[in-house]
Amino acid sequence: MHYRNATLKDIPSISELQQKYHVSTISDEDRPNGFVTTLFTKEQFKELIEKESGLAIACDGKKVVAYAMAASWQYWSAWPLFQHMIKDLPNTEYLGQTLSMGNSYQYGPICIHRDYRGTEVLTNLFEFSRRQMAKRYPILITFINQINPRSYKAHTDKLGLDVIKTFEFNNNKYYELGYDTSKKTQNQSLK
Repeated sequence: MHYRNATLKDIPSISELQQKYHVSTISDEDRPNGFVTTLFTKEQFKELIEKESGLAIACDGKKVVAYAMAASWQYWSAWPLFQHMIKDLPNTEYLGQTLSMGNSYQYGPICIHRDYRGTEVLTNLFEFSRRQMAKRYPILITFINQINPRSYKAHTDKLGLDVIKTFEFNNNKYYELGYDTSKKTQNQSLK
């Protein structure tokens, strides 16, 4: 398995993986095992790659089997849910700090092909992404829809993210989680 930042050539494979596991297009068979809720266009992937270096991927040979996104709050500000989270940053404390656009970034979504779930891909991809972003931000922030227990369990039990609080947006309930980016991920095997 190889972990790296995505290039523009990877966008078709990433789009295909997103399509397979997005909440609006996922099969009934795959839905209970987790899904992504934010839909990205090819242009948004391109901006994430070129301006943020924020699209990490896991490859099995030449096949993209997982991706994890991470970017500044400025990048995410185009989406209403993230606008809500940005507005709430001054009301949120984590690691003894009041969150801001300068000391934190948004991690996720992460998407892993079902054949690679339950393997080291999650922890290694998270660790690769964390290392990239730790150079710029001390705090990682993410959210998980409360109807997605598999993602919640993976991020809290396997990765060690902390639940900071819960919030509601657009008739959905979410967990808001945080992570200290100076902390090496538990149970990972990246060198």
